[in-house]
Amino acid sequence: MERRSMRNITAALLLATAHTVAAAPAPPGALALHDCRIEGPGGTGSVAARCGELRVAENPDDPSGRQIALAVAVVPAISTRAEPDPLFMIAGGPGQGARESFVPALGALGQIRNTRDVVLVDQRGTGDSQPLDCDMPEDALDDMDTPPEELAALARACLATLPGDPRFYTTSVAVRDLDAVREALGYARINLYGASYGTRVAQHYVRRYPDRVRAVVLDGVVPPGLALGPALATDAEASLRQVFADCAAASDCKQAFGDLDAAFDALRKTLTESPQQAGFTDPVTGEPREERFGRGELALALRILSYTANSRALLPLLVHEAAGGNLAPLAAQAAMIAEQFDGMLAIGMHNAVSCTEDLPFIDADAVDRAGLARSYMGTAMLDGLQAMCAVWPRGVLDEDLRAPLASSVPALLFSGSADPVTPPSNAAAAAKGFSQHVDLVFAGQGHTQLGEPCALGILRRFLQAGSTADLDTACVAQVRQPPFFLNFNGSAP
Repeated sequence: MERRSMRNITAALLLATAHTVAAAPAPPGALALHDCRIEGPGGTGSVAARCGELRVAENPDDPSGRQIALAVAVVPAISTRAEPDPLFMIAGGPGQGARESFVPALGALGQIRNTRDVVLVDQRGTGDSQPLDCDMPEDALDDMDTPPEELAALARACLATLPGDPRFYTTSVAVRDLDAVREALGYARINLYGASYGTRVAQHYVRRYPDRVRAVVLDGVVPPGLALGPALATDAEASLRQVFADCAAASDCKQAFGDLDAAFDALRKTLTESPQQAGFTDPVTGEPREERFGRGELALALRILSYTANSRALLPLLVHEAAGGNLAPLAAQAAMIAEQFDGMLAIGMHNAVSCTEDLPFIDADAVDRAGLARSYMGTAMLDGLQAMCAVWPRGVLDEDLRAPLASSVPALLFSGSADPVTPPSNAAAAAKGFSQHVDLVFAGQGHTQLGEPCALGILRRFLQAGSTADLDTACVAQVRQPPFFLNFNGSAP
């Protein structure tokens, strides 16, 4: 559901090298590990780890049938007296592999890694775990100009080339894999961190294996009963309009850019009626580049740039420039982020989850299509999801996947007040499923908080204690949206 380039982006890009200390003792015949290096998206650094593969049945009800390999990386604790319960990190998407996704954050997790192993398992269908990928564009569902019948044709072509049966690549099967890895590595109990879609996986693992979980962290939360789809457009619209409201409330920003709501509405109308050519220097290659820029490209750019607080700080300037006829800065910023994270999403696995766990539970008659049409993303994502899922097979779905949780596992929940895809109301709904929880909202922040220093400190203290009791969260009150850029030299002093 999220734009490919911004799924589960962590702001911290610090990298560190871990010592190769053996993981916890494993039972006989368990997963064998060897020295390796895991790389971040686009080759942005690497980290030393211990890697291995665990073979499991593709169809869990046919253990003697086709086998697939789950790619596992253990970044061992630095201390020789490591805590016995590691931190398992679950990526978002759906469709992202954990090993690639979390490498940029491992440096920022240094204090946690001092005393705990960090375990990264590429969920089946992602990364190096039998990736369900094909030539279907990763942003096909976001493209407002792709007709539904073309999306259906793309889905059929994708299905014909997938290396596995997509019915067995859902959350319900993935949690079994996660527990098989835990057992193979010899851990009695684990801590969980889930980001975005990964929060759905983490919550279902808590439901299935409550005695195996010491503590859980949910970051950018998807509550169990939420079917992702219709709200994505309205949440994105609300996030963008909040940017404009925040700018209007800051005297220097308001003076520099005036009425951004009116400027944006005029820009969207112009690009809808008459798409233009945007010429800019490619920020990655340095080569001249020219692209069509219409309502669809505008929507994709805005959604990408709404995901983090730092890129959000650029939006008033970029919208102001675009409304004045200069599309190049907006197009270049979106291209830079998109190219950095291009290829991280396994679209077949994404579709397998969406068409099993989301679309079937959307009541089309209850959707406010008029409200969606008024948003800058329009009805395109919902229409595309309906067209694609009409031809995509539904997979394994536990009957209670969407049921409310009733868990005593200590839970820490993070949200950004400006998150365009998982707003704080999601976390508030999910928090009701945990009798011990702390639900925190970070002012002015976007999607997932793993790169926010205050959030990292709270996460570390929470894992140390394994409890929400007396958890020091005072720093949350000091978190602010970064100052808006008033020109291309930066923000006001």
